[in-house]
Amino acid sequence: MGINSIFDAGYWAAVPFHFWSLCFFTLGCIVGSFLNVCIHRMPLGLSIVTPPSHCPHCKYSIPFYLNIPLVTWLALKGRCKNCGAPISPRYFVVELLTGISFLACWLEFGDWLHPYPSMPLALTYAVLIAGLICATFIDFEHFIIPDEITFGGVAAGIIASFFLPQLHEVRSHGAGILWGAVGALAGAGIVYAFSRLGKLLFGRQRLKWPGLSKFIFTETSLHLPDREISYDEIFYRKSDTIVLQARTAELIDRGYEDVAIRLSPGALTIGGEKLNPDDVPHLEVESAEIILPREAMGLGDVKFMAAIGAFIGWPGVVFSLFASALVGLAVYGPLILLKRRDWSSRMPYGPYIALAAVLWIFNVANGRNVFLEFLRMLTGTDS
Repeated sequence: MGINSIFDAGYWAAVPFHFWSLCFFTLGCIVGSFLNVCIHRMPLGLSIVTPPSHCPHCKYSIPFYLNIPLVTWLALKGRCKNCGAPISPRYFVVELLTGISFLACWLEFGDWLHPYPSMPLALTYAVLIAGLICATFIDFEHFIIPDEITFGGVAAGIIASFFLPQLHEVRSHGAGILWGAVGALAGAGIVYAFSRLGKLLFGRQRLKWPGLSKFIFTETSLHLPDREISYDEIFYRKSDTIVLQARTAELIDRGYEDVAIRLSPGALTIGGEKLNPDDVPHLEVESAEIILPREAMGLGDVKFMAAIGAFIGWPGVVFSLFASALVGLAVYGPLILLKRRDWSSRMPYGPYIALAAVLWIFNVANGRNVFLEFLRMLTGTDS
């Protein structure tokens, strides 16, 4: 059999369709095992290549025969073979979820009669969903989405759009890369516009207590009467500022009465005196209220939507934005009503964007073609 015969659709069609289903599921579980490495190491700034997989408790280097997706976790009952420390169920869940996602992509986009030509499209969507899974688990745990996923996703989406223009329901490679770039720009632009609008409308959170309360500013966090908040959770931008009118304010070496205080990442103003925050390790204030800055969306969500848009285009971006808002409301609405969460509390938004994008990928979004045809009509673009 010559090399050209390998690409003959007849050879591929002779292989049972569900043989490839098994291959996709197995490949997905293997990718899921790698995603677990990324989920653990990326937020910590560690290499995802070295050292090899090891137990985080005893540092035992895991041999290949104890690193079989799904099987190893079940066989060892979720514990390290060496020290017996528990292994998070997240490892099993991510492997299984990724395996099912790869299988679903093959069942949705694979062609029974022409499996070889349909494989690249199924694999592309599977890889995209793998990235969404990785971002989801990291965002839930750390409230960040690493640039390796977002910027890497933008590049991968545009490249994939060139080789697979059918991602955007066009035929030419030039049109594919064009719509991939438009999708990335639309994803970043629309979400950034919403984040700025949210900042204008809801960018200040006023907290009040009965009578005078004590607020303590340390080097790393703000201590409120009822909780402690890290400055990392307060300051997203250099312009973010904490504002309060203090009855009394005490530094280590001096005190103030009836002064306005403004604290930003780079400046501290007490009355008319300007100080460097790095030179003030401790500040105690008495006041009845405090105004904190807050974000509607983080910049990580902006970059994340750009990466998604590069794969699914601007119509998918629009759908994902509004669908994610509905999903977020459905999840957090009951928690707020039950007073389990405050309406202004921080929440990871990336997972809801990811879920909405998956819904779009599997054609839950009715009217997908209407969006595309309307845009083509406006621009005169021929598919």
